Amino acid sequence: MSSLGTMLLVTTVAGAATGLGALPVFFTSQVTPRVYDSALGLAAGMMIAASVFGLIIPGMEDGTLTAVMIGVFIGGFMLLVGNRVIPHVHAHVKEWRAEGGAEGDADANTEAEAESPELATRARRALLIGGAITLHNAPEGLAIGVAFAAGIDEVAMLLAVIIGLQNVPDGFAFAVPMSETGMSSPRVLLYTTLSGLVPQVLASLFGFSLVAVATGLFPVAAGFAAGAMLAVVFREMIPSAVDHPDAATASFLVGFVVLIVVDTVVVV
Repeated sequence: MSSLGTMLLVTTVAGAATGLGALPVFFTSQVTPRVYDSALGLAAGMMIAASVFGLIIPGMEDGTLTAVMIGVFIGGFMLLVGNRVIPHVHAHVKEWRAEGGAEGDADANTEAEAESPELATRARRALLIGGAITLHNAPEGLAIGVAFAAGIDEVAMLLAVIIGLQNVPDGFAFAVPMSETGMSSPRVLLYTTLSGLVPQVLASLFGFSLVAVATGLFPVAAGFAAGAMLAVVFREMIPSAVDHPDAATASFLVGFVVLIVVDTVVVV
C-alpha cells in the first residue's frame, strides 16, 4: 500500500473512533451523572496529555516556542468566541427534540422542552464539545498528513494512536448531551462520527499534498489544536463534572496516564 493509501486508512480509522463514544446511547436512554462525569474526566485527561505530549512538544521540536504559543492562543480564543456564538443556534433544539419519541403530544412536548433552560444548556454544551472535536481534529489530521508525506511514519502512527484513543471519550462527551436533547440515536452516531472523521481525513489530505507549505505551518497548527483542547477542557468539561468530582478526577488521571503510556510504548 502506498504512503497515501496508508495515511487515508490510518486517519479514517482514528477519526471514525469518535463514533465509538456514541454507541452507549443505543443501549440506555439516560446516562448516570457519575458515569458522565467520569467520561468527561477521562476525555479531559487524554486531551490534556495529547495537547502537551502529542502536539505542543512535537511542535516546539519542529519549530519555535513562539509559533506554538501563537497557535495555542489562536485555538483557545477561537473556542471562547465559539462559546459566545453557539447559544444563538438553540432554535435547532426544536428539530432535534421532535425525533426523541416523547410520549404524549409530540408538538406540545417539543415546544415546552425546547424552551427549557436545561435543554438549551445541554445543546450548547454538546455543540461546544462537538465544535472543539472538529476544530482540533483538523490540525491533528494536518500533522498526520505532513508526517506521512515527510516519511516519519513512527511519528504519524503515534499521533494516530493518540488521536484514536482520545476520540472515543471525546465522542461520548459529545454524544450524551446531544442525545438528551431528543436527537435520534442513529443521528447522534452519525454526527459524532463525522465530527472526527471528516475534518481529520480532509486535513490529512491537504497536509500530504502540500507538504512543503504545511511543514512550516506544523508548529502553529499543533499549537492551535492544543489550545482548542485546553480551552474546552477548562471552559466546559471540568465545570460540567461538578456532581462527582472524585470520580472525574480519578478518570482524569487514568486518561492522562494512558496517553503517556501509549506515547512511550509507540516511541519505543
